[in-house]
Amino acid sequence: MKHLRTVTYVAEVARAGSIRRAAERLNLTPSALTRQIQDLEYELGTPIFERLPQGMRLNAAGELFARHIRDQVADLDRVRSQIADLSGVRRGHVSLACSQAFVTQVVPEEVEAYRARFPQVGFMVQVRDHAQAVTALAAFEADLALILQPPPSAELHPLFSGHQTLCALMRKGHPLASETGPVRLRDCLGHALALPDHSLAIRHHIAHALARRGVELRPVVESGSLEFLRNLVLREDLISLQIPSGIPQDPRLHSRPIDLRDLTPMTLVLAQLRGRSLSVAAAKFADQLVVRLNREPD
Repeated sequence: MKHLRTVTYVAEVARAGSIRRAAERLNLTPSALTRQIQDLEYELGTPIFERLPQGMRLNAAGELFARHIRDQVADLDRVRSQIADLSGVRRGHVSLACSQAFVTQVVPEEVEAYRARFPQVGFMVQVRDHAQAVTALAAFEADLALILQPPPSAELHPLFSGHQTLCALMRKGHPLASETGPVRLRDCLGHALALPDHSLAIRHHIAHALARRGVELRPVVESGSLEFLRNLVLREDLISLQIPSGIPQDPRLHSRPIDLRDLTPMTLVLAQLRGRSLSVAAAKFADQLVVRLNREPD
C-alpha cells in the first residue's frame, strides 16, 4: 500500500504541474512530497520529472512510469473485482422456499432488483406451504424461507417477523366494493366465497377463527391456487380472502381489510435454518428482503 501512495503522489504532481499545488491537494507539505518523489527517482535510478521554471513535467522515463501507473491501477481494479466474485457478492446461488402469497409481487420484484445489481447470481424459488418450507430448510434444499404462520420449530431462525391483515378481495362491481374501510367477516359470509383450500395457511387461519364462534365455512369454490381465485373473482361476484402482499395492483380488483375484531393478523416470517451459515449472496438477498418486508402493509 506504500507503493500505491507513491503512485498517487506521482500522478498528482503530473496533473498539478507543481510540487506546491500537488502538496496542497494531497494535504502534505511541499518538502515531504519532494522527498517522496526524490526517493522514487533514486529507486528507479533516473529522474522522472523535468524541473522547469514554470513547474514540473514528466520526462520520457516519467511517461513510461505513468503508463505503468495506469496499468497497475487497472490491474488492481480487476483484482478487486475478482475478489468480489470469490466472496460471492456477485456470483453464487440463492434458494428460497416461499408461501404462494409472495410469488405474485414481493419475490419476483426483489429477485429482479437483486439480479439488476448482481446478474451472475442464480436463484431457485420453490413454492411451498409453511410446513414444507421448514422441511426444505432442514434438508438444505433452501437457504431461506418466506412463509405465513410458520409451525413451531426449533430449527427456524427468524430474520424478520411481521404481520399481515387478511383482506376481502372482490371485483370493482361487487356489492361490498362501494366502501374502502374494514369489513366485518359476517358481511363477507353473506356472499359467495372463493377460498384457499386446506393446503394453505390462510384457510387454516380463517377456519380456526370461525370454529371458535361455531360458524361453518361453506365456500362455493376452493382452490390451492391463489392466482386462480384472483382470476375467478374478476369474473363473478365472489369474495376471496388473501393477504395484501399477494394482491396485485389491478384496477379491476378491490380489497378491504377484515375487521381485527373478527380475524387476527397472520404472522409473516423470513427465516433460515438455525446454526447454518448463509452464503454471501443468500445473506445479502435476505438483507434486501428484510428492507422490503418492513415496507409492506400490516
